[in-house]
Amino acid sequence: MTDTIEVERKRELSDDGSALAPVLAQLGYVAFPPVTETDTYYSRPDVDFMQTVECLRVRRRGEFAEITYKPASTATTHTADDVVSKVETNVILSEGEQAYTAERLLTFIGMRELVRVEKTRTIYRHPDNPGVTVSIDTVHGAGTFIETEVNRTTAEGAAELVDHIERQLGISECPTVAIPYRDIVLGQKE
Repeated sequence: MTDTIEVERKRELSDDGSALAPVLAQLGYVAFPPVTETDTYYSRPDVDFMQTVECLRVRRRGEFAEITYKPASTATTHTADDVVSKVETNVILSEGEQAYTAERLLTFIGMRELVRVEKTRTIYRHPDNPGVTVSIDTVHGAGTFIETEVNRTTAEGAAELVDHIERQLGISECPTVAIPYRDIVLGQKE
């Protein structure tokens, strides 16, 4: 099995992102129906994942559920222009209800819950490039964002592809977002 490296950048939108739908369609992207995702984020008791910018989450989306881990951020994984490149480890659960069992398991072994993030996500994929995803996310209590993501076995050329897609979409001037949704939502609560 080969690890996939996720290379992504988030940008904040000043509106709901609906004006991007026709641009994406014109470029050949296909929209999937919007979904609501609930992510519960955790940290270890001896390591503050907020400081290391690690991610351990349980995601629920209808009948789908998964546990995801992303390693700590470094100067190599998080560049100055806010492109993030990390190996993402996902464990797919057999049904959505297992998310609750996974959350209990993490709590029982001493993980501490940080925050729950609820978002509505519309995913766009290009049929000629299945490793590319553009998502428009409305994060409850935090705003609307666009995330351009490239998944490959190596990061080579992926950041340049993210730049190219953002230029095509006309979003290069939108502010980049350097922190995860988890941190944004936690900041709103403080």
